[in-house]
Amino acid sequence: MIVPIRGLFEAHLTVRDLNRSIAFYRDVLGLPLAHVVPERNVAFFWVPTSDKAMLGLWSIGTSPLSMRLHIAFDVTLQHVRDSVVSLRAAGLTPHSPDREPIDEPVVLAWMPAASVYFDDPDGHSLEFIAMLPDRPRPELRYVAWSDWRRLT
Repeated sequence: MIVPIRGLFEAHLTVRDLNRSIAFYRDVLGLPLAHVVPERNVAFFWVPTSDKAMLGLWSIGTSPLSMRLHIAFDVTLQHVRDSVVSLRAAGLTPHSPDREPIDEPVVLAWMPAASVYFDDPDGHSLEFIAMLPDRPRPELRYVAWSDWRRLT
């Protein structure tokens, strides 16, 4: 090990429409817009502040190619639980890791962590996640939050 790594500071996604994506990440997810470089078609956001992490959005222009990527946002357990309703109110569909619509968070039992997945305007997979203090149960794969509460 060269140096101990404490966490991920920076991630980048390609987007088809930079202005639409800026509006989504700023207005829907509430991330602070840090910097836009119009001549490079890129925008940077703080996640949630400059001392924590950064997300870069890079416009791919008119290319017909796209790539579906994944980013998980660390949030409190209460916010994971509340996010199903909040995402629906924003016109988004909360779903499981298998892309099935959900009415409550799922627990990724191998970690364990409470989780809600959803897509950004470019189809990137986003996730709100909160680690749980319970013991891992990998044999369960993932289960609904209410089932997890009953089982633990």
